[in-house]
Amino acid sequence: MSHAMYDSANLTKLPALKSLAPEAMGAFEALDKAALADGAIPRKYKELMALAVALTTQCPYCLEVHREAAKKAGATEQELAETVFVAVALRAGAALTHGTHLLP
Repeated sequence: MSHAMYDSANLTKLPALKSLAPEAMGAFEALDKAALADGAIPRKYKELMALAVALTTQCPYCLEVHREAAKKAGATEQELAETVFVAVALRAGAALTHGTHLLP
């Protein structure tokens, strides 16, 4: 039996988590659905934001889920590429500004 940390097959275990903690999982699902629904910000842009966050947190599950959702919402390959560089800029900016803590 493989216990790879990041195996997309692990996502099939989500129903088991839901059965063990239905209220908590239901609350998470409701929050996720509400947060990513069309609103003042269109769903496509929310999915691109989710991708930028996932790139920053380096969550492979989130990357796959939100890449598919962004494409389904109409995101183009160019928009995905630009999203990558938004995340790159923010990560680099964080390293740069945290570097100021090293100086007297």
